[in-house]
Amino acid sequence: MSDFYANLGASAIGYGERPGVVVIDFQIGLIDEAFPLGGGALIERAVENTAKLLPAARAAKAPVVACNLAYSGLREMPPWKIPEHLKGEFLRDHPGTVLDTRIYDPGYDTFITKTSPSIFFNSAVAQFFVKEGVDTIIVTGCNTSGCVRASVVDAFSLGFRVIVPEPCVGDPDERPHQDNLRDMQRRYADVVSLEDALAYLAEREQNNLKGA
Repeated sequence: MSDFYANLGASAIGYGERPGVVVIDFQIGLIDEAFPLGGGALIERAVENTAKLLPAARAAKAPVVACNLAYSGLREMPPWKIPEHLKGEFLRDHPGTVLDTRIYDPGYDTFITKTSPSIFFNSAVAQFFVKEGVDTIIVTGCNTSGCVRASVVDAFSLGFRVIVPEPCVGDPDERPHQDNLRDMQRRYADVVSLEDALAYLAEREQNNLKGA
């Protein structure tokens, strides 16, 4: 946290009592280097680390919502500045929109298709988490500077505690990854280590076993 905000008395948000997890856009077209927008060391790292976090979340009975970004046609798309969005790889049923099997358990996770950067925008995800009694949203996915950041801001705006395990989010570029994490940490979320998030989920699992 910058000295400016620290000097104002800024502190950590902290975890709540009931976590939920969002998994944002870990779809093949953004992971596989065979696709124009796919690949990158930070994104692969994020997939691998999210694959470590999710079993702990499921063991703690935390609801998990995974999403992809896809459209029924070009007319449904917002005016993206990136030309690759307009070339078919973000249309529903394209192979590039399929979720990576390392992070998606169809027997447990809830899946949605979103059409905007934030997983919460024009979706029922917030209502789902409220129904489940969730007060803490753990955010994973890509890209840090785009859909992850938009989802973090919306989760904060909706009144959730927001936790971002840094190894579980990724971006094609290191600089926007770090810049956006730093800014989210200053205002909207706690940016934590994977180990910190896993310890919290393990505590939640134990409390569930004790009937807490």
